[in-house]
Amino acid sequence: MILTDDPAIEAVLFSAEQIAEAIADLAESIAADYRGEPVVLVGVLKGALFVTADLARSLARRTDGPSDICLDFIAVSSYGNANRTSGEVRLLKDTSESLEGRNVIIVEDIIDNGLTLAYLQGLLRGRAPRSLRTCVLLDKPYRRAIDVVVDYRGLLCPDEFIVGYGLDYQERYRTLPYLAKLRSDAFS
Repeated sequence: MILTDDPAIEAVLFSAEQIAEAIADLAESIAADYRGEPVVLVGVLKGALFVTADLARSLARRTDGPSDICLDFIAVSSYGNANRTSGEVRLLKDTSESLEGRNVIIVEDIIDNGLTLAYLQGLLRGRAPRSLRTCVLLDKPYRRAIDVVVDYRGLLCPDEFIVGYGLDYQERYRTLPYLAKLRSDAFS
């Protein structure tokens, strides 16, 4: 673990370089599956904003990947201001483009219990996309409450509450360039 000067951060779990490498690996896998075909990346706000942007840029740099990359966003809530999920998923913002007949990839920051991702997969599957796949930067399988398909996985996340690179605690820490564990006394 890498230490940091921020007193609220106990340890950096994944550096900016490790995240960039994981994003590049995800892009390579997606490019292989969608060579020459257009895709729509549906980023899940707010947490997957950076993942979606960096993944789109990584895909766009590839000459062997999708022929066109469209970005759209959806926002759901399952946490509120707590550090544990409420178990109830609410749609806050819907996509703005039609997904019918298109290759859609849900881009999520983290999968924990699977409820949010299962909700999104069901919602978007009902819109008749040509294909629907899921990409997550962080897989945290320890509390999985529902079996959910993840097509592209970046990093195995420890069983900790993680902040940074889009993930937050009470809307703080999203802009950290790394992923970190908060000190237990930071939850106030």
